[in-house]
This record gives sequence, C-alpha cells and structure tokens, in this order.
Amino acid sequence: MKSTRYSISRQKVCQQCSASKAKCDRSESGCSRCVQRGLTCIYPGMPCSPDSIPVVDERATRNRRTTTVESGDENAAPARVLPRTNNLQLHENHSRTDRDVSPPWGPTSAPRHVHDEFDELDINDFVDLGLICPINAESIANRWLGAYIPLPNQKVKKYPTAISTFLHQILKSYVTVTIRGRGYPPFIHAAQVTTRLIRPPLSTCLSLVRMCEHQLPGSEETTATVLQREMQNLFEHRETFDATTLLCAFQAYLIFTMVLFFRLGQISSPFLREAVMNLQEFACAAARRGLVCDAEQQYLRPKWESWIVAEANRRTLYTMYLFDGVLSAYDGLPTFVGTELSGLPAPANQTLWRAGVREQWNAAYNTFLADWSEGGLRIDELWPVPDHFGESDVTRRRNRVDRWLEGLDEYGTMLYAVTSCTHG
Repeated sequence: MKSTRYSISRQKVCQQCSASKAKCDRSESGCSRCVQRGLTCIYPGMPCSPDSIPVVDERATRNRRTTTVESGDENAAPARVLPRTNNLQLHENHSRTDRDVSPPWGPTSAPRHVHDEFDELDINDFVDLGLICPINAESIANRWLGAYIPLPNQKVKKYPTAISTFLHQILKSYVTVTIRGRGYPPFIHAAQVTTRLIRPPLSTCLSLVRMCEHQLPGSEETTATVLQREMQNLFEHRETFDATTLLCAFQAYLIFTMVLFFRLGQISSPFLREAVMNLQEFACAAARRGLVCDAEQQYLRPKWESWIVAEANRRTLYTMYLFDGVLSAYDGLPTFVGTELSGLPAPANQTLWRAGVREQWNAAYNTFLADWSEGGLRIDELWPVPDHFGESDVTRRRNRVDRWLEGLDEYGTMLYAVTSCTHG
C-alpha cells in the first residue's frame, strides 16, 4: 500500500488547473490562478474546506459567465492565449496532421484563448468591412524580382549602417516578445486576439513559436521543421480564407519567417528565401482584399471593425517591407523604396490604435477628422521630397509630419526614425 507521503507528493495541481492543463502553485488557501478567476480550488484526495474557497469578485464572475455562455461549457474557465505545450507534444500533433484535409479555419472554429485584459473590448465580428485596395497589389508580389530584373520606377534605398542595426534589433524584439508570450508585435491589434475573434492561423502561430522559448541546444532544426510545415499549410490554403482570416494568416506567416531568421538560425536556408517570396504573395492577396476603408477615402468615420482590419493590414505590410530590407542587406542585395505603396495612410496615432471602448474610438476618430480635414498623412510623405516641390510645398509637408508625430505609438516612432534617417 502506498504511503500517505507518496500520495500527497503526486498531487501536483488542483482540479481546475489540471482540467485546463495550467501551471498550479499549490497554495494551501487556493492557488493564485483559481483566486484570480474566482474558482473553487480543490486538490485531488483532499476534502473541500471553507478556507479553500476563494473570495469571488463579482465583476470577474460576470465576465466568466459571459465566456461560459459563449463556449457552452458550464465548467469552463477562461483559457489563456498561449498555453504552454512541450516541444514533443507539438511535434507529435503536427506529425499526425492530415495535409489532405482542409483545416477548419474560420470564424466559428476559432479557439477561445484570450488575456483577460482584452475581453472587454467592445468589438463585433469582422463582417461587411467595406474595404478597398487603392494601389496595384500585384506589384507587391513581384517585389523580390527587383533585385534581379530592373522594374519600372525603382528607386534604390540605402540604409545607413546604424539604421540597419536599429531595424535588425527592433524586428528581433518583435520575435522575442512573441516567443516569450509577453505581448504581441505592434502590427497585431488587441481585438484580433480576443476570445471571440481570434482566428486559428494566428492563434496557432502564437502557440507554436513558444517552442523557441526554452528549446534544448541542437533542437533548432526540429523546431524549424514544425514551423515550416505550418507555413506550407497556410500558403496552400490561402485562397480559402476570408478577408480577416487572410490577414491573420499573413501576420502568422510573417512572424514564422522572422522567427526562422532571428531565432532558429535559418539565415542561409533555401526555405527562407522561398518563404520571403511566399510572404510577398500573402501580402499581395491581403492587399487585394482591402487596405483602406471606403469611408476613409471619403473623409468619413468608418466602422471601427473595418478600420481595425485595414490598419492592422497596413502595419503588417509596412513591417514586411522593413524585414525585406534587413534580409536584402544581409544578402548584399539592393533595397528599393516601396513606391507601389504610395498613397496609403501612415500608421495611426496611439489613441485610435489602443482604444478599448467604441465611444472612445469614435471620439478619437472625430478629433482626427477635425485635425486632418484634408486627409491624414500618407506613407509617401515620409519619403524624399520630390524635386518639383517649392518652398511652400516643403513647409506644408513638414507641418503635416510634425502634426502626425504628436500622437504616435512606438511603432510609428520607429517607422519615422527609419525613414527620417534614411531619406532625410
């Protein structure tokens, strides 16, 4: 017969953490996870006592009930966005995936993973977006050809050494924060990772890259193989995605590619070069679905959900161009100004990007319309001043850039630093 001591030593987690496959700190008065969620904390084989029942916060209970109704599980607890999964389990799960079966990527199949702070975003589903593409999206897909075949309107962009180093470190930090589960790159909007709205291409990506956090020495190739398999699945099914899922797939593919380059040592891998071409195909497909709200073109306030998708799409596109510059510099290839993006809006201010309540965003956009009656700053206004500009034109552009700088978040500030130091 097993001793009591042995039985207690096997009681690693409480019932709630065991059901959720979460880490449990086994506090006698109730583990911190259960206390935070207002759950009854009971350990297997131990009687339930009043001391083991945490004080329930009314607001937390109401939020949990909302999640329970949506999931249809009476005992469901809010799940986390990035569950910890060991490398072997992830590798085995992907090895069992049938590549001939279309993955259930769509609004109804999205997993319900979310950080609690994002649950309160007043966002409806991303439908009837009313997006348009005001540029020639096909030129994005052919961008990689410019290094080998001269294309019309090509302008070489020479990054100063300090800017190349700066870009390398900034993009690498996007990879690191994602791998560690401490946040998301600034081209992913908070609404995209809410319980109701997250799409599997993105949620799968955010889970898979966590393999890189504590990987064993020498396991880089195995991890890279897992990521490459998922990237191939995404690329093969790109034509089946709706506009929002395609954006998530584009973002996921970009993150995967940057992880291969910055974290897994695939710098000289032929797969990475192929992935860059595929990434530009993704960018082209996402751009065709819409980069600007129709209301934006008419200087009107768009629907919040439409603006989120458009702004996230533009930020992801600009990040891809910056990453392309880093890769080109490493390969000794020229980098070109993205003239095909002329006319697209520059990154929005932080009040619009970080708004968590519809009324707050509406008010912020009304202020934006009042301040920018002639239209917001365009990305090409951060490039070299055209030769035909007179003194008044130069002054007007500088004033517009100064106004744009007033409310930038860290992403816009980074982009301004790169363009100002590169173009002057």
